[in-house]
Amino acid sequence: MTSPNRVPDVTFKTRVRDESVGGDNPYVWADKTTADLFGGKKVVVFSLPGAFTPTCSSNHLPRYDELYDEFKAQGVDEIICVSVNDAFVMFKWGKEQGNKNIFLLPDGNGEFTRKMGMLVDKSNIGFGMRSWRYSMVVDDGKIEKMFVESDFSDNCPTDPFEVSDADTVLAYLKGEESEGVSAPRKAFVG
Repeated sequence: MTSPNRVPDVTFKTRVRDESVGGDNPYVWADKTTADLFGGKKVVVFSLPGAFTPTCSSNHLPRYDELYDEFKAQGVDEIICVSVNDAFVMFKWGKEQGNKNIFLLPDGNGEFTRKMGMLVDKSNIGFGMRSWRYSMVVDDGKIEKMFVESDFSDNCPTDPFEVSDADTVLAYLKGEESEGVSAPRKAFVG
């Protein structure tokens, strides 16, 4: 199994605040490219099956948000959460979660996730195509380290959450990582 060396080139469809719009929803569509998000920065990315899902809402996002200052102290410029959800869902989820520090990146078409080789079928629980749970450290677009949950497969009956968590990635950045936390993954699809 091979891993990509760099994050794939993708254009994300996002919504950004624009006060000139006015009203209750002062947001406009804005394309964000891989270069915009990762160029010249050290970024921690974590990807999850979906906004509003139990583990994602109770632990995955909140813990990264909670440890944000510790990640910054390790030289991380930004933390990005990717999910195969649209921009509206990601915005509402972040608002309900009280997210303060994590950039919620909608991968509504699953293009980034597919090109990362992490798109899986979760039709067994009514989700359709979603991201497998993983995290990674990216330096100027180059993938430095990935942490992929075990049992990678379509329609997996479980949702492993052991190595893509904030504490594991932070330990890696601090040089405290134990060997073997990264699980094998399916081949990168460019």
